[in-house]
Amino acid sequence: MRSLRALAPVLALSLAVGTAGVTLAQAPAQERLGASQPTAAGAGQAKALSFAGGRIFQATGFGNTFLVTTKAGDVVIDTSLPMNAQRHHALLRAEDKAPIKDIILTHSHGDHTGGVPVWKEAGTHVIGQANEVEFRNYQERLAGFFAVRNAAQYNAPPGALGGGARPNLNPGDYAAPPLADVLFDKEYRFKLGDLTFDCLAMPGETPDMLNVWVPELKALFIGDNYYASFPNMYTLRGTPPRPALNYVESIDKVLALKPEIVLPSHGVPIVGAENVRKTLTQYRDAILYVHDATVRGMNAGQDVYSLMRSVKLPPELDVGEGYGAVSWSVRGVYEGYAGWFDGDPATMYATSPGEAAAELVRIAGGAGPVAARAQAVAASDPALALRLTSAALAVEPRNAAALAVRKTALEALLKASKNSNESGWLHAGLARVEAAQK
Repeated sequence: MRSLRALAPVLALSLAVGTAGVTLAQAPAQERLGASQPTAAGAGQAKALSFAGGRIFQATGFGNTFLVTTKAGDVVIDTSLPMNAQRHHALLRAEDKAPIKDIILTHSHGDHTGGVPVWKEAGTHVIGQANEVEFRNYQERLAGFFAVRNAAQYNAPPGALGGGARPNLNPGDYAAPPLADVLFDKEYRFKLGDLTFDCLAMPGETPDMLNVWVPELKALFIGDNYYASFPNMYTLRGTPPRPALNYVESIDKVLALKPEIVLPSHGVPIVGAENVRKTLTQYRDAILYVHDATVRGMNAGQDVYSLMRSVKLPPELDVGEGYGAVSWSVRGVYEGYAGWFDGDPATMYATSPGEAAAELVRIAGGAGPVAARAQAVAASDPALALRLTSAALAVEPRNAAALAVRKTALEALLKASKNSNESGWLHAGLARVEAAQK
């Protein structure tokens, strides 16, 4: 062995890449990250763009699938979600029908691995970084938890994105089915036809992240270590720590290769050596800025909520927050280093903040007065109104006034949101309110 809604329209790109430079037409605005999140039923119409001398082809949905052609067969990099796989396969096989020799998975999130069965042929090798085994086991272990969380985050029906309880598991038996048959630690390089594929361990969004460097094309497949947005160093659906310094080190390694095109697994490529350098340098520096500001605040004795409010990117490092958010990443850095205990002795015990808030609501005279206060602040501070209604509804779950104010606050936050993950959770909150109002 060689060691939720449904998705946005699919786009096939043919990229011509050479050492002398790269030519890429302007990508449609809807394919830029944030706008390319799931928005409509069905895969939509595919639009093919072709470029002379194309060696790399990209099918775009919620997760991209890449086809790299060589004189001895083809290599697929990432395979998107199961619901995208057949469409991506059809788009890319229309461009080239050579045998699929290898499938390289930049990491083992389901929107990268879902199409492996569609693409795998007799003799096809599947390549992953060695941490894939434990990372897939972790996802299997929490499959029921993630089925609920993913549905909320991506505004999909429960179960639409996979997962669910595993009632037949024996205690401690959480092993995921094997996926890759080629696993490597630091680097795995192979030659196919006229191209070299250098698979490099690049931990960032996941511990099993790898990047693929094709030196003859000056092309680097970066997986999810780059978005056209600040990254999710903590994702709201739940995740182990994603150390900021892993991102920084991995991006430094990419910059040292001096690629002329960088192809992320979500969104559109970064084209041109100087554009790549500027874009990834800004991205790396933004991550490092948030990390360092958080660490300084921790050492100065600031609490996590103060830092979530105060740490802001300077204008020259503003990479946008359409997917990840600086405040969530601040908390991710803080708790990644320090864990859950905040220094308050009350936190040591199983009495939840919600229980204490409920007692305060009772002291205030019940849900009604608290809902009235929430109504008074909803226009100026909908996030505070949301907190107040959480407390009120802990005492009276169907209090009409509290539910009405909560809906108002959620709608205001949703109207202001420019972040796809935040919007997903706000939609989920609205659905719960509307269910309680029936």
